[in-house]
Amino acid sequence: MEHIVNVHIEKLPEGVYLATSEDVPGLVAQGRTITETLEIARDVAKKLIEAQAPSRRQN
Repeated sequence: MEHIVNVHIEKLPEGVYLATSEDVPGLVAQGRTITETLEIARDVAKKLIEAQAPSRRQN
């Protein structure tokens, strides 16, 4: 399943980019480029969303 998540990216004084999202609590990603930051944010968001989903039990 795909989700659309709004991500806020800002350039920090250190020269790296920081991504956060109000849509996915806990999402924080940092990268050297915007593209790298978005890729990392995508992976982090996927893991956070999976962790929030109800666990599936096999009976």
